[in-house]
Amino acid sequence: MTTGAADILVADPAMGGRHGWDSAGGWDAGGQGRPGGTLVGRSPWRLFWLRLRRDRVALVSLGFIVLLVVVALAAPLVVRLAGVPGPSVQSPNALDAFGAPTGPSAAHPFGVDQLGRDVFARVVYGARTSLEVGVIGTAIATAIGTVIGLLAGFYRGLTDTLLSRLTDVVLCFPVLLVGLGLGAACGVRGCVKGAIQPGVSTIVAIVALFNWTYIMRIVRGQVLSLREREFVDAARSLGASNARIVFREILPNLTAPLIVYASLLIPANILLEAALSFLGVGVRAPTASWGQMLADATPIFNTAWWYMLFPGLALLLTVLAFNLLGDGLQDALNPQSRSVK
Repeated sequence: MTTGAADILVADPAMGGRHGWDSAGGWDAGGQGRPGGTLVGRSPWRLFWLRLRRDRVALVSLGFIVLLVVVALAAPLVVRLAGVPGPSVQSPNALDAFGAPTGPSAAHPFGVDQLGRDVFARVVYGARTSLEVGVIGTAIATAIGTVIGLLAGFYRGLTDTLLSRLTDVVLCFPVLLVGLGLGAACGVRGCVKGAIQPGVSTIVAIVALFNWTYIMRIVRGQVLSLREREFVDAARSLGASNARIVFREILPNLTAPLIVYASLLIPANILLEAALSFLGVGVRAPTASWGQMLADATPIFNTAWWYMLFPGLALLLTVLAFNLLGDGLQDALNPQSRSVK
């Protein structure tokens, strides 16, 4: 059985009026000397929320991420409401008399690119691409790293040695260079007999195969400590199997570090997708990608600054929001942080 984090008994400040302990030892919610006031137990998750909501930077970052997710999920509706053409629609009439892209206007809020495609629509659809790679790739990598870390930390011995050496080997590969090779190899017909298709699927596979190592090391270190705790000994004395101890007793205590490090891994994977797309081996046209847009904007930056500005800002704000939220989550979930009063 897992003891988890003990609930902390605190007086409920939401009862209104002045608060204080009365002479009878009860909580006086209104300061009127009424004995026998109630105490409210706060769970660890309630304490987490109370700490997080004090961090305004983290809350603003969370709000931006929620807005970004909504925009990405409702990209067709957002583009339609904005009154702009789709991300792959080429509009020669939107170019100037010399065939050069035109800047922001009422018809195209973010301007158009050299093919007459609306930049606003491509930025919106690019958010969908970035979040797909960031969230799906991170989820798979976290699952792989968690399972391997649990096995290595719990069973130790030969199992730990083999899995730790496997992790060291994977860490030796430079992810960007491997991504360049795999992206080029899978960029036409896919890989693994078509199981991995070019584009987003290829980048998700690269993230899942090579970015689980840090999660594994974090989980392994936590499990090595948790397996010696009293609640694990109690579960073992009651006849619990190893599988039950791992998944019912130890794994729930890994939730906090997994949430923190996964939130910090998402922006790294978004940047990896942007880098591979920028280098021409990631997401390819006609699928919109912020990295691909930055690459296309490089030759015409002097005459079409908007084509680099808006996808660059979107990438910067997204990565910054995830990093700031990760820092806020770490402070809120850290058991050493100051107590909630």
